[in-house]
Amino acid sequence: VPLVESGGGLVQAGDSLRLSCEATERTFESFAMGWFRQAPGKEREFVAGIEWRDNSTWYLNSVKGRFTISRGKTQTTIYLQMNGLKPEDTAVYYCAAKHDIRLDFTSWGQGTQVTVSS
Repeated sequence: VPLVESGGGLVQAGDSLRLSCEATERTFESFAMGWFRQAPGKEREFVAGIEWRDNSTWYLNSVKGRFTISRGKTQTTIYLQMNGLKPEDTAVYYCAAKHDIRLDFTSWGQGTQVTVSS
């Protein structure tokens, strides 16, 4: 497994969580990294991404202003700060990496569960 996520848990609506993702190999290289999520019975959706060329970020509209993606000291670690969590944010959150601008996200972690109670 090239990426490992951590930081999920059970929280109440309005609470915050910080997810972490770290590549298992120090030599791991990517063009961009991001977070996806999949709720029960729903398709996986993109949540947030960061591109290394200029550290630009982009977000799913429903999380803008609440979630923030950031990088660690190296391009092998990213975080997702989630504030103002809502029950509809409940999902398994996956970290992923894109290795080329022309390719889709092809490296994935195993996911971490985030559950938000109302």
